[in-house]
Amino acid sequence: MTSADLPSPDLDAVAAALDVAQAVIDGGIARLVDGGIDQNQVLAYDVAHAAAGIGASRSLLAYGAQGDVQARIACVFAAEALADLAGKVFGREADWGAAPGALDGARQATAAYRSPAFQASLAGTDGPRGLADDFEMVQDTFRRFAEDKIAPIAEHIHRHNDDIPEEIITGLAEMGAFGLSISEEYGGFATGTESDYIAMIVATEELSRGSLGAGGSLITRPEILARALETGGTEEQKQHWLPQLASAEVMNAVAVTEPDYGSDVAGVKVTAASVEGGWLINGVKTWCTFGARADVLMLLARTDPDRSRTHRGLSMFIVPKERGDGHGFTQTQDNAHGGGKMEGRPIDTIGYRGMHSYEIALENWFVPSENLIGGEAGLGRGFYYQMAGFENGRLQTAARAVGVMQAALEEARQYAEDRKVFGQSVGDYQLNAAKLGRMAATVQGARQFSYDIARQVAGGEGRLEAALLKAYVCKAAEWVTREAMQIHGGMGYAEEYTVSRLWVDARVLSIFEGADEVLCLRVIAKQLVERAAAD
Repeated sequence: MTSADLPSPDLDAVAAALDVAQAVIDGGIARLVDGGIDQNQVLAYDVAHAAAGIGASRSLLAYGAQGDVQARIACVFAAEALADLAGKVFGREADWGAAPGALDGARQATAAYRSPAFQASLAGTDGPRGLADDFEMVQDTFRRFAEDKIAPIAEHIHRHNDDIPEEIITGLAEMGAFGLSISEEYGGFATGTESDYIAMIVATEELSRGSLGAGGSLITRPEILARALETGGTEEQKQHWLPQLASAEVMNAVAVTEPDYGSDVAGVKVTAASVEGGWLINGVKTWCTFGARADVLMLLARTDPDRSRTHRGLSMFIVPKERGDGHGFTQTQDNAHGGGKMEGRPIDTIGYRGMHSYEIALENWFVPSENLIGGEAGLGRGFYYQMAGFENGRLQTAARAVGVMQAALEEARQYAEDRKVFGQSVGDYQLNAAKLGRMAATVQGARQFSYDIARQVAGGEGRLEAALLKAYVCKAAEWVTREAMQIHGGMGYAEEYTVSRLWVDARVLSIFEGADEVLCLRVIAKQLVERAAAD
């Protein structure tokens, strides 16, 4: 089939098909309103991901109107989202409250743009990003840094589980990377407009394209602490900490998760007891990424011993510490309360290396009163400060996922061109060409969805949509990196090829900063039900 034989992109037909799909999703949400989320967790999970895919497809329609390539990307992306929904509903129509033929109205558009030939037509293109000139400059700057400084050492860091070299941190600091989300008033570069969010997403994607663990994630932790301080910190705390975060004079880690409590932060057991001049911290935190190198921990602790108060008894502290290396650390502290001890045990992981994650045990570790975020007014507000910090983290996580996907697509495309099998390039076979086309549509669709949600969040909206974004993009990254590895054949399983690192790195995206299941059930489905019940 030649390009002249392909169906023309029809965005109106796609929009109509998405309306059909939305009606089915609305029916599933109605069942959750009546039957409850916990009683219908499989349905709730599927509804959440279907809402993410269809929502992303709808946001892509405006991008599709900008040109032929953009329209083809939007059509392929939407067709896959429609097919995914059909797979979720088929055989479970009763659960969704849907008639057996409820999606028939979407069949024609899905068939047209899921055809192998139509998908293969995108195999050689990424599609325009549609960025303004200022953001193109941001992209070029961070891409050059990632290619020149991060990519050459990414494989060594991954294979040897090494620390991130200090020159990477220093280089990013000189570029202003750590101040992208901190206002100019406090030494950063944020102006309080949507440009702040787009610039952060663009920079994060390009750094993640070089390496997720040694690049893209470096600017996430300062972002989380900065948002928490902006939400609840005293003016003195902002003046003291934000300029140091913006310049990377202070690097932080986030210590929220505990061995028995991950996404269920209301169950936090680590305690902070009031003593003269400050607080004594006792307990164990886990999955504290960057915990050794960090100068401070953003630590959530229970300040009210009455556990019936759940998250209302939690407070947030900035906990100073000395820098350590990636092989673990033990630090002691002279204080007036018998001395303190902090011990960090590294947790070896299959991917996402360079940052290193730790289990950190604290014993009578003293923190001065001025390091309680919000001061006296911050007592019991730690959960809310953490949520403020993590909300924008979903945008950054999506950008990290897009960067990993983009790298995987480029690796797969190049290998498919270079590798000859049975007399022709691997990429010339229909199966691989269709895969590459679908991968390209997935990556660009995820990118454009990220831009769209960033603009909403900048306007004070989009809380649910940011969760939908993370749910969609992180699972998409698993599929894209898997297919990139598969196109490499046996060499994809070899550590000497970059794609193997990208695949294991992508796997963490649906786990950290809110496991996918908890995100779908406790955030997305909950808000969808609340919205439906309020209508």
